[in-house]
Amino acid sequence: MSKPTPLSGFPELLPAQRYVEQQVIATLARTFELHGFANVETRAVEPLDQLLRKGDTSKEVYVLRRLQEDDTSKDKGIGLHFDLTVPFARYVLENAGRLEFPFRRYQIQKVWRGERPQEGRFREFTQADIDIVGRDTLPFHHDVEVARVMLEALSRLTFLPGFRLQVNNRKLIQGFYAGLGLDAHGIDEVMRLVDKLDKLSTGQVRELLLTEAGVTGDQADKALALATIRASDDSFVARVRELGVSHDLLDEGLDELATLVRACTPLATERTRIEADLSIARGLDYYTGTVFETRLDGFESLGSICSGGRYDALASDGRTTYPGVGISLGLSRLLVTLIQRGVLPADRSVPSVVLVAVSNEDSRADADAIATALRARAIPCEVAPSAAKFGKQIRHAERRGIPYVWFGQDDGTSEVKDIRSGNQVAADPATWEPPNEDLRPQVVTTTEDKNEGESS
Repeated sequence: MSKPTPLSGFPELLPAQRYVEQQVIATLARTFELHGFANVETRAVEPLDQLLRKGDTSKEVYVLRRLQEDDTSKDKGIGLHFDLTVPFARYVLENAGRLEFPFRRYQIQKVWRGERPQEGRFREFTQADIDIVGRDTLPFHHDVEVARVMLEALSRLTFLPGFRLQVNNRKLIQGFYAGLGLDAHGIDEVMRLVDKLDKLSTGQVRELLLTEAGVTGDQADKALALATIRASDDSFVARVRELGVSHDLLDEGLDELATLVRACTPLATERTRIEADLSIARGLDYYTGTVFETRLDGFESLGSICSGGRYDALASDGRTTYPGVGISLGLSRLLVTLIQRGVLPADRSVPSVVLVAVSNEDSRADADAIATALRARAIPCEVAPSAAKFGKQIRHAERRGIPYVWFGQDDGTSEVKDIRSGNQVAADPATWEPPNEDLRPQVVTTTEDKNEGESS
């Protein structure tokens, strides 16, 4: 078999890199469960009419087809899900009679999109979502809750760079534009164009507002003035009022956003901050209130790595509507970039704490017995693959990042060597324990950017 050609957009991690991902997943899961979120996993495929019912995603969906499929196949018309929200909405509808509402779920799973691969964007990637869904109604305090839970989860990932959770409210934006005199179509067009501010200059967006949305110069200027407002507290309310626009929906949005920011401010740290950013709109049309985006300090070029919001009518069976609020962390977008730049290695590529040395093949059974005794006490270990000279066995452990080598003696006693310090002491497999920090691989944070070739 010839050497395979790499397939772009489908990241595969080396063992030490995969450990970093596992640590992040475990930390997120623990945090979500502390807040009562139950874990679910949905199937990988959905009917195409479900995948395409919200927005234009036809270019992103991978369609499944069996090799021997014919036009009457029952598998015809299904595709891989491109996010976790659409399958979750279907899951809620199918299981509504067996769920307790408000239903709180977290989901950490792979998704697929047929995008052009580039840094931070992949064809196959992992997302971590939390959502709270109600039946017919869902109080606003759940918007506050999901923001607080995600802030807490991000703050626990202490080996990652800092985050800035940016929040806004679609009611605020829509009410402001309505107060400017725009109709429903004009509001949608202005919102769509203002959402381009992270890619285009203010002047370019203003020109688009005039030519494509057909607004006046004063309307364009006030829409752009709103989008420049940012604050880490509720001071944004007064700044919006200074623009001289009034509308009942604007009042409602301002009140909700101020409530959310005030509730989240106590969780803010130097690493994890919250910011009211009135330029945030989110492109998907099903968001109806709170919207979230998140930027990673020093890696703003990645765009938002954690986003979501309030959706009041994403799931409905015609009789009952299931409103919800959720937020999704793009794990692969976040981690693969940092890992590929060498910012987040683990200190070893295997879970083993100990390599049990083998003096000769006749003593392998004794080495296996020592390893069994250590494993019975939850100490990960492995036995040397060959009875090479002890120096070679130690180098084998060094290459794998294993910190300790265990030597069984002819008289039945044992010694264990910390190959980092060279310290070697007598040890008993029934009682010896490594320091707690050695028991599992540790994520190491570096400032070296291997792509750039310089320290940050």
